[in-house]
Amino acid sequence: MNYYEHTFIAKQDLTSKDINSLKDKYAEIIKTTEGKVHKIEEWGLLNFARKLKNHNKGYYVHYKFEGSGKTLDEIKKKINIDDKILKYLTIKYKKLDLKNEYFKKKE
Repeated sequence: MNYYEHTFIAKQDLTSKDINSLKDKYAEIIKTTEGKVHKIEEWGLLNFARKLKNHNKGYYVHYKFEGSGKTLDEIKKKINIDDKILKYLTIKYKKLDLKNEYFKKKE
């Protein structure tokens, strides 16, 4: 099993219920393909530097998980047909940093 960080950007006009269902959907995909979710971070609604598919903002969700090639293939297959997702990025790591949250809102 390898370690991965996966971030997707959802459309800005989704409700919080839609965002939660997306989070649960992709966490469930990871779990059913023999992966393990270590952490899910909601970075929230952020502005883009330039428009992305006619959107000025997007809702960012970030996963830190363990998985295999099968896990990545399944995530990619589901995201490509999901019209609520604007963009995504998956990065492989040797070790996950579970302590730092870079977009955590200051209290």
